Amino acid sequence: MIDKATVAQILDAADIVDVVSDFVSLKRRGANYVGLCPFHNEKTPSFSVSRAKGICHCFSCGKGGSPVNFIMEHEQLSYYEALKYLANKYHIEIHERELTDEEKIEQSDRESMLIINENACKHFEQNLFGTNEGRNIGLAYFNERGFSEQMIRRFHLGYSIDKRSDLYDAMVANGYNPRYLFETGLCIASNDGQSGGYDRFRGRVMFPVLNLAGKIIAFGGRTLKHDKAKYVNSPESLIYKKSNELYGLYQAKQAITKHDKCFLVEGYADVISMHQSGFENTVASSGTSLTEGQIRLIHRFTDNVTVLYDGDSAGIKASLRSIDLLLAEGLNIKVLLLPDGDDPDSFSRKHSSSEIQAFIDEHEEDFIRFKIRILLQGCENDPIKRSEVITDVVKSISVIPFPINRSVYTQECSRLLDIDEQVLKNAVERNIIEARKKSYQRNNAPQAQQQTISTQPNTNGEKVAVSNNVPSDNEKSKLLYPYEEAVTRYIIKYGMSDFCDAIDENYETETPTRLTLLEYIDNELTLDEMHFTNHIFSKIYGMALGLIGNFNPTMETYKQKLDEECNTRRSQSIEQIRQECQSLDEINMREKRIDAELEQYRDEQLTTFRNNYIEKILCSSEDDEVRQMSIKLVSEKYHLSKIHTKYNKVQTEYDKLITLVPEAIYNWKSTLILCQIKDIRKQLETEEDPTKVENLLKQMQDLFALRSQLAKYLGERVVNPKI
Repeated sequence: MIDKATVAQILDAADIVDVVSDFVSLKRRGANYVGLCPFHNEKTPSFSVSRAKGICHCFSCGKGGSPVNFIMEHEQLSYYEALKYLANKYHIEIHERELTDEEKIEQSDRESMLIINENACKHFEQNLFGTNEGRNIGLAYFNERGFSEQMIRRFHLGYSIDKRSDLYDAMVANGYNPRYLFETGLCIASNDGQSGGYDRFRGRVMFPVLNLAGKIIAFGGRTLKHDKAKYVNSPESLIYKKSNELYGLYQAKQAITKHDKCFLVEGYADVISMHQSGFENTVASSGTSLTEGQIRLIHRFTDNVTVLYDGDSAGIKASLRSIDLLLAEGLNIKVLLLPDGDDPDSFSRKHSSSEIQAFIDEHEEDFIRFKIRILLQGCENDPIKRSEVITDVVKSISVIPFPINRSVYTQECSRLLDIDEQVLKNAVERNIIEARKKSYQRNNAPQAQQQTISTQPNTNGEKVAVSNNVPSDNEKSKLLYPYEEAVTRYIIKYGMSDFCDAIDENYETETPTRLTLLEYIDNELTLDEMHFTNHIFSKIYGMALGLIGNFNPTMETYKQKLDEECNTRRSQSIEQIRQECQSLDEINMREKRIDAELEQYRDEQLTTFRNNYIEKILCSSEDDEVRQMSIKLVSEKYHLSKIHTKYNKVQTEYDKLITLVPEAIYNWKSTLILCQIKDIRKQLETEEDPTKVENLLKQMQDLFALRSQLAKYLGERVVNPKI
């Protein structure tokens, strides 16, 4: 649907660090960046982002990839939706053809539901500002709460007209499919099945819920009447899982990263009022109990969380479970107890920003002090209740993942509760051991072995099963799999690298033709009529060969841009040199040094371009299997410690390709020969014709001779798979 030129422009513009930074707080580590993985729960960063390679990778769960794949995985978008997301981010105009009726029908439910929600939000906003009912009821309520127009528009607040089917009628009249109105929960189907549907949120002020990408995924509606249900929220759907969303995080994520701190409140109004007071690093759990998914969202952006509680002691005790979940995630937790009768909304409306900050600085306290103080209220002289408090506090300390932090909190608890520190340490250790036993039993429960299957959205946005590429049951395929995988990996990572000379009969009289690594592999496989038995490797190989024709023009264009950059840098450097230097000799010496540095820089950039050419394209391929396998093969599992590279230049894999690639191909050939020998042995077991037996023995002898020749090259590196 998007033309190739636009796709190429999007892939060139998408900077992996820039894209990932929208969702994960990254820190520089050497040439790469690291952060907490957004795809699984972790306490220490294992998510690595390489700007040079243009990919990200989690060393724990294995997810990541190119900017396109990252957006697909993180936002659960189809390939084309991810491209559109990146195009919008980098202000690239999309050139696409008109969809056919069949393609319109095949549009993903997810995209349709997002579109429905976006237009419903616009409808509610129009109601708020453009209708008498909206202004007199909805806008008047927001003004009464002290929300400025800037905040109202920032959070896309709106109003649902108090009519049975105002939204339903408007959306259907504009051609939207009623099915998506029902699936998003905006409307409810009539019981009679004939009169369409009616609005879920009628007569309520509306609070849209946005995901990290800024897409509207749900709504909360507050009634202004005496209604049993003060708040009504969207039901869970394909696009909305409330346990994985936080209200206000889209608006707060930059401030959280900037301040390295997150304020956690309970409701919609609390978030908006805090933002209006200047505390834009505030999010809410939307009135629900805090979940692990929501905590992981916060942890992507900061390690520091302050939980704001109002003065309701009963409510606080019921909410203390949230602290344990935050601690278990490895976060640094503080608590701020507001004055009696105040919640974050009312408190922020009563005080200026400086007064709020002063109150935070004075009253913010560590969770251990807060929890002990709250739980001990009224039971200081009751030994039984006091022991229950100690047990509860010890349980909280036990979930902290870092031993040093646990030790510090144990000491503090010992001092505050006047109990022997060793007793507390023993109790903490018992809790940890018990938790590990339960975790082990849970993770090692007997279950039927299954082939690893994941689901990925295809190009139409539909979920399809994608095998994790385990070799088939065919014995030959199993034997060949590791060798085909190794060769495929070299193709993806270094396929267009300048590799060797092509030797022919005119080699001594003419300048030899230089071959890329991919061309060398293609020659070797063609010469011996070798083929990939694994269909994904075969597909990748074919796609790589198809890129050869476009490589040279692309390389020339890149060279021109690189030369322009080097010339500009040289001119600027020479101008600076002539201003700083006093003698002609010094000027000449520094100019030569600049030329040498620029020449080295140019060579390094061209080598990097060659090395990354195929990898960049295949890791962003619209073919799900190709993209996933390419990402898997290029992701580095380990990096050398700085101690190994500080004083000596370490030979890289790229430096050793001239040895590694032929070795991989010869091991593949050797295994093929062994498979052929095995086939002949099977035939000999049943063959009775003397002539045919003689021919089979001759073939086996020739195969052993071939393998002997390969062994001379491979030497001790020869691999003997069990056959």
